[in-house]
Order: sequence, then C-alpha cells, then structure tokens
Amino acid sequence: MSERSQHFREIIRNGLWRQNPGLAQILGLCPILAISTNMVNAVSLGIATVMAMVLSNLAISALRRWIAYEIRIPVFILIIAALVTVLDLTFNAYFHSLYLVLGIFVPLITTNCIVLARAEAYAARNGVLESTIDGIAMGLGLVWVLALLGALRELVGGGTLFSGIEMVFPNLTPINVFGGDYPGFLLASLPPGAFFILGILIAGYNAINARRAKHAKSASAESILAAPAA
Repeated sequence: MSERSQHFREIIRNGLWRQNPGLAQILGLCPILAISTNMVNAVSLGIATVMAMVLSNLAISALRRWIAYEIRIPVFILIIAALVTVLDLTFNAYFHSLYLVLGIFVPLITTNCIVLARAEAYAARNGVLESTIDGIAMGLGLVWVLALLGALRELVGGGTLFSGIEMVFPNLTPINVFGGDYPGFLLASLPPGAFFILGILIAGYNAINARRAKHAKSASAESILAAPAA
C-alpha cells in the first residue's frame, strides 16, 4: 500500500472512529441532542452537516492561500454561511415537510463548532483532496452516531423505527417494532433521555478503545518475549 493511500485511510479512520465528532471530540451537542428524537430527523440533519462540511472544507482549502490569517475566522464563517443558505433553500424546496421539522437547526449548521473546527484545524492547512476526504469522514462519523442515537431514542421512547420516513420517501411507512401495545418510555424522547443515551454510547466507545489498547499492549509484549535473543 502506498504512503498516500495509507494517509487517506488514516483520515477516514480518524473521522469515523478515532476522532469521531460525537463520541471523541463531543462537538455539536446542541443538534445532536435536540434533533435526535427519531432516526429520520437525526440522519437528515447529519446528511445536511456532511454536505456543509465537505463543501466548506473544499472551498476553504482551495482559497486558503488568499485568506489573510488575521481575518480567517470571519471569512470561514462567511463561506460556511453561504453554503448553508444554499442547503437550507434546497431542503425547503425539495423536502418541505422535513424542512419544517428540522426548523432552525439547518441554518444553525453555520455556527456548528464541528464545521468551523474542521475548517480551522484541517482545511486551512491541507490540500483540497485531503480536506474533502476529511469533511466526508468527519461528517459520516457524526451521521452514524446520530443514526444510532436517534434509533435508540425512537425505539425505546415509542417502539418504532423510521418514524417520519414518509417525509423523504412518500411510499414508505414507519416500522412498529413492538406492536401497538408498547406504552413507550417517555424519558427516552425527552432531552434528559438524550443525555443518558449519549452518555452510554460514549462509555461504550471508551470501553472499546480501552480494550483495544489492552490487547495491543499484550500483543506487543508477547512479540517482544517471542523475539529471539540477539
């Protein structure tokens, strides 16, 4: 495997797991907790964030040589705001019902610290291709966390999955997992439930990383012991 391919693999691995925005960096908690009441809403906002990150990283990386260091943050915000405005109008035009549900959270992507953080920390310092891949990886890392959080909240809170899917695909209907007799668990649908479930996900993420580190350390120790003496 070439060094360049390995570099791209590291970018993707960082975005999806090692530096995951929702579990490792814990950025953008406002949209993560507020809009993750069901899977469809969560994934829809996540996809909008991915598009904003990819386009803003691409634009900022391409223009970084002509942006003075002293005014970089206002310029970054201006670029992000212009792109988010296009996304907001697109959602309003083609997915109006979903747009009404997501409400203010689509325009608020402009001030989402995930988007601005990647623009400042990566896109302003790297090439166009690397920055675009970083935006995709970080965005998809956020999407799978939002999808899992939204699915758990929806399943525990109401016993359904894909509630609201008809707003995106009119021919599809939600899945009633537990049947019509499930009373629901209201706490999961409320903001405190979002905190609890996100905390469980973060704890699981940390436990997996700790277990991997322990196995890597054990494997390293075994390889040293197995190596022939000089």
